[in-house]
Amino acid sequence: MKSSRAFFVVLFLFLSVSFAQNALAQSIERTDVYHVEFLKAALGKAGALADVLKTPNPKSEMPGHFIVLRHQEGEDWDYVVIQHLGAKATIEAAGNPPPPGVRDLVSWHADTYVNGPSWPAFVKTLGLGDNAAKTSGSVYVVSVFRPAPGHREDLEKNLSAAPPAGDTSSGAVFLTHLEGAPWAFLTITRYNSWQDFGTSETSNVSDSNKSNSGWFTMREHAAYHADTIADRIAP
Repeated sequence: MKSSRAFFVVLFLFLSVSFAQNALAQSIERTDVYHVEFLKAALGKAGALADVLKTPNPKSEMPGHFIVLRHQEGEDWDYVVIQHLGAKATIEAAGNPPPPGVRDLVSWHADTYVNGPSWPAFVKTLGLGDNAAKTSGSVYVVSVFRPAPGHREDLEKNLSAAPPAGDTSSGAVFLTHLEGAPWAFLTITRYNSWQDFGTSETSNVSDSNKSNSGWFTMREHAAYHADTIADRIAP
């Protein structure tokens, strides 16, 4: 009887670990390519640039598969555009020149190709598609991370972990650098409202007083990170 109980205990632990590993693998599964572009508007041109960015590009490989977020607090950029490209992306020698006049609307921009979840998963998490009208008041936190040397896997595991108790976010998208900027990971966390965001921040501040909290864990693995609070202007 004792050996039987021991067998089932070991089996239970094995299945628990396997389930946790499979859940983590599913949560960070990245099958599609996205183009991430951070833009700073030229002086006095923020409104005009927003109008351009909100207009779907008919030449895109996936017309309408994009999101535009607008800076509220944080980094120096004004807008970030994330365009879904499908399973792969191609770059041609002719490039992708902006329409006449658009170039003068931009002070600077930075492009990065990343991989991430399928488009349906992206849409569901960030409140797009059929839910776009209902989620127009959403708040987004856009964060980029660069791991310390030898800590990439640890940082990825930390960023992919389930949110702590008290977190009121409605979901997060995890994107990984392919080509471009010097950061390795980008996360976009959505909150249904500013009230939910404030509630979560209050909980996070309280949690950061604990020596084993995520606040301290992040600083064991990340050499650099930057957070920006944003709202959505398209779709």
